[in-house]
Amino acid sequence: MLGLFGRYQGTVRRTGLLWMNPLVLRRRVDVRLRHWRSEAMAAADPDGMALRVVVLVVWRVRDTARALLGIEDHETYLSECVEAALARVPVEPAGGTRGGVTVAGEALTRLVAEETAPVGLEVFAVRPVRVEYAPEVAEVMHRRRIATLDARQRASMLSSVVDSVEDTVTRLTVRGLVELDDYERKVLVRDLTVAFCSGRGEPT
Repeated sequence: MLGLFGRYQGTVRRTGLLWMNPLVLRRRVDVRLRHWRSEAMAAADPDGMALRVVVLVVWRVRDTARALLGIEDHETYLSECVEAALARVPVEPAGGTRGGVTVAGEALTRLVAEETAPVGLEVFAVRPVRVEYAPEVAEVMHRRRIATLDARQRASMLSSVVDSVEDTVTRLTVRGLVELDDYERKVLVRDLTVAFCSGRGEPT
């Protein structure tokens, strides 16, 4: 980029010999595609729980004059824009759906691109590459996740036990091996349920 007495004079993108006024100030600008990886930033999941997110931004300088005259440090400005976007876009935590991460990335890309366009930067992608719960809530969420998995496992086990008990009682009565009234049938169902649960290592 060329400047004279603080005023923009133009941009030279070609190589080779070029005659130039010695009073003109020349500043080199890298217009190649670049990648910037952030530090862990504050964010929130769809339920409002605190997260720490690391994002990867793919960007380049599109308008050299605006990029140099409008802001001092490109990466600092990108960091501020990403941080502002994360405050508006919920992000799926680790272990969430792949589609949720993709949707969050698309929303972040759109917001950051809109924010950086006026200062001559072009943003192609903003991707969350690491998402984890903030330290102050990580232990709580870990216990909640374990409790959810345990509840699902117990529900699945109980369904399997009920099916096994029903099948056993039906076979005994259909084949005429036992004759049971309502009370005896309830007692047998209870005893079989206890036996099957004990065999699976579940407390009765």
